[in-house]
Order: sequence, then structure tokens, then C-alpha cells
Amino acid sequence: MWGSIESAAQDDCTSIGWQIGSKGYNECFKARVYERKSDYSLPPGEQPSPSAI
Repeated sequence: MWGSIESAAQDDCTSIGWQIGSKGYNECFKARVYERKSDYSLPPGEQPSPSAI
């Protein structure tokens, strides 16, 4: 789990003061996951290995 997009997004949002489960946290989490998936998007058929992230 650690090193995944979701855990990184969670760390980002909790580190700036959001509490998990709050509306602001949920908005932040979704935005961060979206940003990171965009950053790491690869050509179709390519799968990132855990060590690449």
C-alpha cells in the first residue's frame, strides 16, 4: 500500500491539516489522486511497477 498514489494523496491531505473523513479531506484526496494519475499516466498497455512510483 505505501508508495501508492492513494497513500501519497492521503499523506498530502493529512499533512496540511485535513482530518480523514471530512468533506475537505475527501475533496483534497480526490484532487490529489487525479493529479497523480495524470502525472503517472503511461501509454495504453503499460503497467507501472511499484518501484517506479
